Amino acid sequence: MSERAAMPPGALQHVKVLDLSRVLAGPWAGQTLGDLGAEVIKVERPGTGDDTRAWGPPYVTDPQGESTGESAYYMCANRNKQSVTVDFTRPEGQQIVRQLAAQCDVLIENFKTGGLVQYGLDYASLSALNPRLVYCSVTGFGQDGPYAHRAGYDFLIQGMGGLMSITGRSDGEPGGGPMKVGVALTDILTGLYASTAILAALQAREHTGRGQHIDLALLDVGVACLANQGMNFLYGDKVPQRMGNAHPNTVPYQDFPTADGHMILAIGNDGQFARFGHAIGAPEWAADARFVRNDGRLAHRTELVERIRAVTMTRSTRDWIALLEQHAVPCGPINTVRDVFEDPQVKARGLQIAMQHPQAGEVPLVASPIRLSDTPVTYRHTPPQLGQHTDEVLTRHLGLTAEALQTYRDNGVLG
Repeated sequence: MSERAAMPPGALQHVKVLDLSRVLAGPWAGQTLGDLGAEVIKVERPGTGDDTRAWGPPYVTDPQGESTGESAYYMCANRNKQSVTVDFTRPEGQQIVRQLAAQCDVLIENFKTGGLVQYGLDYASLSALNPRLVYCSVTGFGQDGPYAHRAGYDFLIQGMGGLMSITGRSDGEPGGGPMKVGVALTDILTGLYASTAILAALQAREHTGRGQHIDLALLDVGVACLANQGMNFLYGDKVPQRMGNAHPNTVPYQDFPTADGHMILAIGNDGQFARFGHAIGAPEWAADARFVRNDGRLAHRTELVERIRAVTMTRSTRDWIALLEQHAVPCGPINTVRDVFEDPQVKARGLQIAMQHPQAGEVPLVASPIRLSDTPVTYRHTPPQLGQHTDEVLTRHLGLTAEALQTYRDNGVLG
């Protein structure tokens, strides 16, 4: 029985994806579809492959401690894929990719706008070959507009899309100034929007019989994900400012110092605030006209925060969390990444998994957060080595013989 057949049926096991993307946003979408059961064929440049393969250290090491050449960064976004190395700058390589696209349901690419036209691998060319193809383009700024031909990177988008203007401490505080998020968040969010859009297009195809072009831009996603901050501006006509860890719409909702570190209070309604006051020995706060309602707490934020700080510094983080949880007051620690993977809830949810790598043996990965009761996420392929599946995929899908594969390889078309 094959490895795929031995797995429970995936929600997308009938879907074939051709992933021409690199780095993070596109690969994140491809990995999400792969986790849900889709067959994902990752097309890479011979010799170098996805840029992130070299984005280390750290690198995956074999049992002897030698580097496999696969970075931890690459491993985060390429599970459940098969790697095929094709040089599609060559006509023969373009034909191979076209033949694969003719058999696939989805194509994901993140080349510059118009960058694949010269190879005949753009949406117009491939949809003429396969009208049912769902073709997802991920770019920095979209397929039109004055910035369409610019290269877009997450860091740039966090700045241009407004996220950095509301992240970090205010200018008047030590360490004040704009700050990016600690991961490439707009890339990840774009990958998630891409997978959602792909699923929508596949569903639409069931009714229309046609695929379509998905135009996803990091800048669009960055603006959309301003969420309440964007709406605060549109309705209040006041530009949101950096507030450190404080919340613009509710108080107290930020970090507070403790006797041995910090903790987070995330109080979202008046009832929680009343319970908080009773828990810490200040029941009068819940009766104080300045604090009893959230709008009053917003108006008197500075005074209330100072009072809370004076109290929270008297006990350890652990003690406060134990006490406040008894009163159903939302609170928690500020964990390091090491703390995260040692957390009992994270362990109970199985958020660290292990898979077998052909060189390194068992390697750790972060699990998918998606839980489906009937068609669960499956982990079929560890992030592939460069070109690991070239012969298998091209033989199975295109019927290429060993002689044909060797000829292509001799001519530099395949890696």
